[in-house]
Amino acid sequence: MDTDSAKAAVDKATLYVVATPIGNLGDITLRALDVLKAVDVIAAEDTRVTVRLLNRHGIAARMFAVHEHNERRAAERVIDLLAGGSAVALVSDAGTPGIADPGAEVVAAVRAAGYPVVPIPGPNAAAAVLSASGFDASRFLFCGFLPARAAERRRVLAELAAQTAPLVFYEAPHRVVASVADLCDVLGGARGIVIARELTKIHETLHHCRLSEAVAWLEADDYRQRGEFVLAVQGAAAAPRKDGTDAEPVLKILLEELPLKQAVALSAKLTGGSRNALYKLALGIKGET
Repeated sequence: MDTDSAKAAVDKATLYVVATPIGNLGDITLRALDVLKAVDVIAAEDTRVTVRLLNRHGIAARMFAVHEHNERRAAERVIDLLAGGSAVALVSDAGTPGIADPGAEVVAAVRAAGYPVVPIPGPNAAAAVLSASGFDASRFLFCGFLPARAAERRRVLAELAAQTAPLVFYEAPHRVVASVADLCDVLGGARGIVIARELTKIHETLHHCRLSEAVAWLEADDYRQRGEFVLAVQGAAAAPRKDGTDAEPVLKILLEELPLKQAVALSAKLTGGSRNALYKLALGIKGET
């Protein structure tokens, strides 16, 4: 594409939110390449990462960094550029900006300032794993990264336990074993899980098993704990019974963190179980019957 036709691919004073490859540089879309060639400036999470993508496709571009530590200031810079008539592309290191990555604050500020925002879709780790999971993904819940602290992580999982749609998490290598162990404890070992690491890269791995088997698989080989992870977990099989017995895993977790009455009230809200039945169950769990 020559320079004139490339420039015609974008509008002035417009922010383009461009999805980039999650690993394999060949996964960039043709439209994304056209936009990256045509814009005046690229706002990148890490310019050192983005320059490798640009070099691969012969794109020379003016760039500046937009990351979690400077996003507010960077948003002001983007708005100044748009005010001057520039077309700006926003990219993260991998995937779509603003989805478990910096970018949402920039987009919100640009919209508030009255400038158009155009999404340029592309690779997505959550969708990629679900497509190969075999789970019913007619709807799913993307949960991003779980909390680093164990108690908070287990509380979040307890709130998700009754969801019948598949759950998708991103996870770091140093926390993946602990997070998978908590998934098993809170959600129950019978559910299926897909452990995906290094998606689209040379050492890509997708392992399907039950949650009860997942920690053992990870710990069987240290190499399996390396890389960037996506965890797709099968949703709850059915609505809980009114006697509260299906809510027991949720109630146990909540009782570890909350007073009995609060744990019962929240468990009833999350699972649909009877408060009276859950109260009796909670007393039994705490050994007070």
